[in-house]
Amino acid sequence: QVQLVESGGGLVQPGGSLRLSCAVSGSIFSFYAMGWYRQAPGKQRELVATITRSGPTDYANSVKGRFTISRDSTRNTVYLQMNSLKPEDTAVYYCKAEGTPIWGQGTQVTVSS
Repeated sequence: QVQLVESGGGLVQPGGSLRLSCAVSGSIFSFYAMGWYRQAPGKQRELVATITRSGPTDYANSVKGRFTISRDSTRNTVYLQMNSLKPEDTAVYYCKAEGTPIWGQGTQVTVSS
């Protein structure tokens, strides 16, 4: 059974950093692009960043230059490094195997002083 398990969320002050991790169990990691999404209270879930199997990345305009997505095939893990965090980055962050209905359970990120 394929599972995605996010970790690394928490409370951070504006301007701070967090690194989210998404551990992928099962045999799918090398076959799919991976994505990070987020959903703030009262808002729709939105795409934050994606990374293909071979490495090219794409970002939402709101996080370009601040967030970096990466993947480690030896650990079957995808990461989201988040720098210069803003209060508007507060949301539940989810990882997803692109092109599949497979989501993680989410991890809360709160940016507040």
